[in-house]
Amino acid sequence: MSKKAHRGEKLPRKVTLKSLENAALFYLQRYATSTENLRRVLMRRVDRSARAHSTDREEGSCFVDQILKRYCNAKLLDDAAYAAARAASMRQRGASGRAIRSNLLAKGVKSETIDLVLDEQVKDSPATEIKAAYNYCRRRRLGPWRTVEREERREKDIASLARQGYSVDVALRVIDAVSIEELETEMTSQSL
Repeated sequence: MSKKAHRGEKLPRKVTLKSLENAALFYLQRYATSTENLRRVLMRRVDRSARAHSTDREEGSCFVDQILKRYCNAKLLDDAAYAAARAASMRQRGASGRAIRSNLLAKGVKSETIDLVLDEQVKDSPATEIKAAYNYCRRRRLGPWRTVEREERREKDIASLARQGYSVDVALRVIDAVSIEELETEMTSQSL
């Protein structure tokens, strides 16, 4: 009797092509993901099975490669579309270009794909970083949205934007805006 069975923990199933495919489909139904991230998810399953059942990790790796190749050909996995959707979502929440790049790299998206997506966003609207910083500050009530102690908190607000990956220039333009209306006017004039 293994230690896990003795402690009442559930043993992982042995991986087969069918079980990995079911796991991949279930994951894709719940989450949008990159090819590399899905590979990591499936390989964790393969590794757990290999440890518990002494199965061949290489065989599981071949199964994962087959599944990923088939899903890429069927367009179930599209890193460019995933990166574009993820970047747009993150921009809407107020993420900087640096934060988006870092997140997508962590998810296994290639640097060239990230560059294309970020360049496309900037081409669509030159004020993309300002708009994202605007959204971040509005959500966090920084800068012009701060009702009290605005001047005393200026440095902390700038530091907060810097930690999110915004340049000092963008941080100063948003935090030092006299009013929200002035900031909105600046954004609309830049996006024209």
